[in-house]
Amino acid sequence: MDLWVVPASGYTQAQAMDEVTVALRTLRRLKPAEENNFALIRQEAFVELIGKITGAIRMVMLVLSSIGLIVGGVGVVGIMLISVTERTREIGVRKALGARRGEILWQFLVESTTVTFIGGLFGLLFGAGVALLVKALTPVPASIPIGSVVMALGMAAFTGIIFGIYPAAKAARLDPVEALRYE
Repeated sequence: MDLWVVPASGYTQAQAMDEVTVALRTLRRLKPAEENNFALIRQEAFVELIGKITGAIRMVMLVLSSIGLIVGGVGVVGIMLISVTERTREIGVRKALGARRGEILWQFLVESTTVTFIGGLFGLLFGAGVALLVKALTPVPASIPIGSVVMALGMAAFTGIIFGIYPAAKAARLDPVEALRYE
């Protein structure tokens, strides 16, 4: 059985808890030497519990999203390496016409960043849809903080840069003569 007690004006929380303890001990006919067979829980305990649960959920989500970023990054490396291989002749032509290593590197980094940024955008749209659905179907107040949107898109772009460096460097290091011979 649960009882919710709110102290009247002029009473402190400690006074109200003392009076409730005395009343419950009297109702349950407990002797002075006997321990309480009931518990008083303050609202702050619930707030602390909710805070701990929320912190644990945040940690799990951080770990899962980190794993997702790494898996996605490996996928970006694979896609970009295939792109470099398929466009070897194009890279050779660009280099033969005077393109510098930095320009080739920049081209492939922009491509990998664009791919991950667009993927992040689709992920945000999906997440926003789920949040709006939760808000419409449940009493849970779901919202989409703008700071989270900016951070998510920034991490998506950062992932493209980090995982796009190796394929971009491989493209930039290609020998133009060998690249032009590639079939």
